[in-house]
Amino acid sequence: MSESSSPHRVIITGATSIIGQFLLPRLAAAGNEVYAISRENSSNLVAIHKNIFWHSSDISHPEQLRCPSASALVHLAPLWLLPPLLPVLDSRQVRRVIGFGSTSVFSKANSRNPDERRVAANLAEAEETTRKLCAKFGINWTVFRPTLVYDCVRDKNITRIANFIRRFGFFPLLGEAKGLRQPVHADDLANACVLALSRLETFNRAYNLSGGETLSYRQMVAKIFHSLGHPERFLSVPEWVFNRAIRVVRLLPGKQGLNPEMATRMNTDLCFNHAEATRDFGFSPRLFLPQWNRGDRRHRGNPM
Repeated sequence: MSESSSPHRVIITGATSIIGQFLLPRLAAAGNEVYAISRENSSNLVAIHKNIFWHSSDISHPEQLRCPSASALVHLAPLWLLPPLLPVLDSRQVRRVIGFGSTSVFSKANSRNPDERRVAANLAEAEETTRKLCAKFGINWTVFRPTLVYDCVRDKNITRIANFIRRFGFFPLLGEAKGLRQPVHADDLANACVLALSRLETFNRAYNLSGGETLSYRQMVAKIFHSLGHPERFLSVPEWVFNRAIRVVRLLPGKQGLNPEMATRMNTDLCFNHAEATRDFGFSPRLFLPQWNRGDRRHRGNPM
């Protein structure tokens, strides 16, 4: 095998994502040369390890992809951006691809919200197209479908709940909020990539990756209260009140993504078995024990 396609060269797209912040140092520490792709100017990004090399590129324009040939790609950007990249990756001698979808491909397929149904359809189409193109190019693929991803800094759900609690001292729940959840830490997903990268058992397969603990939505929020050192204070709200409140909040800047389905899901089970991942590559996610940097107040996303 030529030096340009060394098995120790790995390309990461979506490298500044919450999974990327854990995956890059893990891969580099294992002796890999890591070529991290970001839309940000590479001069603004810190090289946290001598084996990590940043490249500025917008992967929505695959022909502009700037990086050397490599043997593997881990795609952390939206899955529907992966299929157009595959012809370019084939030309760069990439023969191993791991991509991230979501269990939303199942849980939102029959949503009453058209935008959510569209997301589920896009994920399903991206998975199918990835399978077909990888077969065409002789690329071994794996798709991971995580559940509720968190890192206690930049995630779109757990951190937003925590910031609501910090600000108001309580959290609103729709009814009993008894729907089951399995939060999975971004670092466990990064470790899954490292474990699966060279495992033949994982080639040309998709895996659901859930967290190490199953708990109700209410129990999940209670753990967030405890992790912040706050007493539990819940406000049980009827569905019609929740729906009206969401319609009002959607008028605010940056809140257009809210929809009533997010509240309804508090009482819907969103559980997925990761036994196949444990069997094939030793996936062993942690329990849900959120830990916070007390000085960090950043938040994004919707707490539903």
